[in-house]
Amino acid sequence: MKSSTDRFGAAAGYSFHLGTPDANLRRIASWLLTGGAANQTTLLKLTKRLWKRHGREDVALAALLLANLNHTKLNTEPWSLLASLISKKEPAEALLLSIEELLRAGRAMPSEALLIEWCDGKVILGHLALLTIHVGTTRGERLSEEIAAVVGRVSVPPGDSLLGRIKARLTAP
Repeated sequence: MKSSTDRFGAAAGYSFHLGTPDANLRRIASWLLTGGAANQTTLLKLTKRLWKRHGREDVALAALLLANLNHTKLNTEPWSLLASLISKKEPAEALLLSIEELLRAGRAMPSEALLIEWCDGKVILGHLALLTIHVGTTRGERLSEEIAAVVGRVSVPPGDSLLGRIKARLTAP
């Protein structure tokens, strides 16, 4: 409905937003991180609960928190933590949002070993790897021959799917 609502609103000249605007979500995340900086464990629990709840705003806020938590203090690795949060099926938008927030926060790309593990693991982890590599290559990261070979083994939905197009682009000579 949001797309239709946005088009109707734009055509009529109205200005409104369905849900919480991203700027407000960033402000909330900033407040949580600065106000809760001493209690990173609580923010980590909140991140996990938000992801599990899985509304649009929940996932967006979880991505912002995940990207900006003090992972050294928590003894966690952000990419592995993201992988542990996702379930059997996830919308590509949720995965892309999380990937982009991690990179926007200055996090390094996942290691090649982790990407290979994802590609050879559960289907959803292969999809996470495809999307992560895609975002990385659009930001100028180089794709090694080993990763390119492993990407070819990732199972994607048949037909003209988003993941199929990304996989074809990543494995093209």
